[in-house]
Amino acid sequence: MEPRHIIIGTAGHIDHGKSALVLALTGTDPDRLKEEKARGITIELGFAHWTTDEFAFSFVDVPGHERFVKNMLAGVGGFDAVVLVVAADESVMPQTREHFQICRLLGVSEGLIAVTKADLADADTIELVRMETRELVAGSFLEDAPILAVSAKTGEGMDDLRRALVDLARRAPRRAATGGVRLPIDRAFSVKGFGTVVTGTLLGGRMRVDDELVLLPDERRAKIRGVQVHGSPAAEAHAGQRVAANLGGVELEDIRRGDTLLTPHTLEPSRMIDVRLEIVPGERVLRHGARVRFHQGTSELLGRAAIGAILSSGEAPAGEAALAPGAEVPGGGEAYVRLRLEAPAVVSRGDRFILRAYSPTVTIAGGVVLDPHPARGAIRTPAARERFSQLDGRGLAPAAALTRAGGAMVSERGAMGLPVGALVSRAGVAPGEASQVAQQLGAAGVAARAGDVLVAPAVLERLGREVLAKLGDHHRAAPLSEGLPREEVRERVFARAGEGVFERVLADLQEAGKIGGRDRVALASHRVSLTGEEERARDVIEQAFKAAGLRPGDLREVAQAAGVGADVLDRVVKLLVRQKVLVKLDAIYFHQLALEQLKREMTALKTAGAEAPRIDVATFKDRYGVSRKYAIPLLEFLDRERITRRLGDARVLI
Repeated sequence: MEPRHIIIGTAGHIDHGKSALVLALTGTDPDRLKEEKARGITIELGFAHWTTDEFAFSFVDVPGHERFVKNMLAGVGGFDAVVLVVAADESVMPQTREHFQICRLLGVSEGLIAVTKADLADADTIELVRMETRELVAGSFLEDAPILAVSAKTGEGMDDLRRALVDLARRAPRRAATGGVRLPIDRAFSVKGFGTVVTGTLLGGRMRVDDELVLLPDERRAKIRGVQVHGSPAAEAHAGQRVAANLGGVELEDIRRGDTLLTPHTLEPSRMIDVRLEIVPGERVLRHGARVRFHQGTSELLGRAAIGAILSSGEAPAGEAALAPGAEVPGGGEAYVRLRLEAPAVVSRGDRFILRAYSPTVTIAGGVVLDPHPARGAIRTPAARERFSQLDGRGLAPAAALTRAGGAMVSERGAMGLPVGALVSRAGVAPGEASQVAQQLGAAGVAARAGDVLVAPAVLERLGREVLAKLGDHHRAAPLSEGLPREEVRERVFARAGEGVFERVLADLQEAGKIGGRDRVALASHRVSLTGEEERARDVIEQAFKAAGLRPGDLREVAQAAGVGADVLDRVVKLLVRQKVLVKLDAIYFHQLALEQLKREMTALKTAGAEAPRIDVATFKDRYGVSRKYAIPLLEFLDRERITRRLGDARVLI
């Protein structure tokens, strides 16, 4: 059976022996740069591998110097577990604390502690280091982690460390290989004969040779020419593995650390993100509007933090409806925050990140993305705080939290609705699961599907009420009308609604027995209501045109002879046209029965003769005793009805 892949990261202060420890474990020196060799410190991320029968360990060695914490952050996002390194001769130092806080804030859930350089300290000193380290990690994921005294130089404790790493790997959570490919790029370089190569920790999906992927945020298409896992060629790589991918279609200069390689149509770049933030205890306050450095995955971006609500006890918003302009979150506090970034980030709901102060560059906070594509609007109102809380869902099971957040996202979209596909980019749903999640949202009563969008049930109900109100107004103003044309209903009520919402609302109203009609929409209770004068006018006009056949008289002359007023005439004629009793050809009205009789006679001419006769205007006039005024519109009518086809100045029956 193929060994399970585990990503182990190192963390700790500069010169505490992280790289030496990795070298002793794997036989590979993770310091690969000449400058690193010369200065004896790690500057860039280093990588090494160690394989047992059960596990394939990939070690990510991070820089410990405070100047290179941003490089450390580019690697920690892919850790399955961490080895916190503390030197026996120096104990806990500033970067020990900062690295530990970074791992905690990024949600690393497994790890152990290695007290290195044990050959340089006596037993009492090592015990003191253990105590200080326990104090540092109290109440965290490392609270009960083993603390092992080791020496990369003498080999002391290394076998115990290897056994502890195997035990650690067994506890580490598995990464799901489902969903789309997501590879944050931590290195990019060119290999002679192959071209552009990128590396990173595959966070999601399966990457295969010949896959067509997209490089964000610049929207560049890339084809996978080759894949390496653990330094060896592979047909595919899956989530949780360190991957090197040979790319086609992009040049090395087109790629930078922080770019993300993805399955197309999954995530989308964003410059505005809603988050829940935790300020590092003991660090500076976070002020509203402060400029910050945003670290997520392998990217570092500048931005500003707008405080939406300060949280009390980590559960509910505290304070007044509007925070003071100089609002600040103290060290150890939490807040709902909107980050406005100066360049686009590629993030998903649930992603964890780190904030560092703009200057001096110290880690001040970490958090979780609640909405990577929020709508613009106020973030300090009670309604906005309630929305943040719904997006958060902290303390709920994952399915319940997703349902609550999805309901908030759907609701704020109003009549436009949330495209089902947006559940992938906005709610962090796997591409193949979007329809299933949409059904779950429907079953929970927080969304209804209308074509390809999701709409809040309350919005559908409101639109339904508006349709009924518009129809009622129309029936009262025009009792002879059989209803509003469908497109007019769409324009009046659904001008800002998403595709499918119009059809969904009308279908629901029709199913409920509240409306009827196809081309025209009317209340189910509506009946065309004529006054006595209108009924008499309808009968007179219908009979006059029925008797006239293909030679109807002038409409107003007919009405005048019958004593019908102009306003009544207009209403009644429109009704007869809608009911298809009268048909208007050009400016002349004909009775429908006369036109049907004409079609039957023309068809009979074709079946009676061996050869289809030719009919010109003169022939038609003579046959039916009509003037050119009537002949032309009638012949064009026959053309439209596909009874005849015009050939020059004549027609042939078809």
